[in-house]
Amino acid sequence: VPSKKQPLTQLHLTALPTKVVRTCSTCSLSYTRGAPDDEVLHKKHCLRISRGSEWARDEARSEGKDVLVIQKSILLGGTNNGSRELRGRIVTFKADIGGRVGTKLATLLQTINFSLSAPDLPQSVLSQSKAYLFLIPAQNSNHSTTREKIVGCLIAQHIETAMKIMAPHATSKERTTDSLVRVSDPTDSQGGGEGGLYCDPTPYPTPLGIPRIFVSAQYRHRGIAHALLDAAARTFIHGCTLDPSRGQVAFSQPTGAGRALMEKWGRGGVRIFEE
Repeated sequence: VPSKKQPLTQLHLTALPTKVVRTCSTCSLSYTRGAPDDEVLHKKHCLRISRGSEWARDEARSEGKDVLVIQKSILLGGTNNGSRELRGRIVTFKADIGGRVGTKLATLLQTINFSLSAPDLPQSVLSQSKAYLFLIPAQNSNHSTTREKIVGCLIAQHIETAMKIMAPHATSKERTTDSLVRVSDPTDSQGGGEGGLYCDPTPYPTPLGIPRIFVSAQYRHRGIAHALLDAAARTFIHGCTLDPSRGQVAFSQPTGAGRALMEKWGRGGVRIFEE
């Protein structure tokens, strides 16, 4: 006797929200809505990205010793709607510094690497690097206090060589597009987009590399990144100002925003180096 099988019916889940994975427009972090761990991580990360970390009195005590103040009273651009004039300053120190300043830098770099989808910088790199921080007065603080916020960070690394950036359509008898090295935006999962760069693989002598540069979202487009780059080019090698337009400065694999900054600040001369 043939068995009578119940026909199968396709079930559909309609009670779930249309977008479970959300990407924050402020910090660019993708997280799962409704997942407690994800939402707590996003809230903490987004707060650090938008507001920056604090440079407190304990860190300020290191100034003049392990920490050097290299520029003061830097006027930030983008002031409008009658808002008060905002000025900042830049401090620098060895990237492998210890103590409270070292702990502060380690936390800051963890946030930056997470935001840029970048790996941690190894100790061998930090030992030959300098950190540059852009500080502004904390909100509601007065001139008698030392509370400040870290709204920009740059790591400057001593390197030996880097690659020249080439136009993707540039061809010649000696050099064709197929022989160039393509560098992609690390935040682009498809490996393409506007972050793609073509480089001549020939190693050219280059003394300064910039593996990390970051500005808090709330203070971008106000000249902080340019001020940090200028400070690094001017002070990284004592008594020698480096010129990015002459190929003396290189960036590591840049994001799309990093590429725009690199091209504008470097006036077409900045190179690319491998971390």
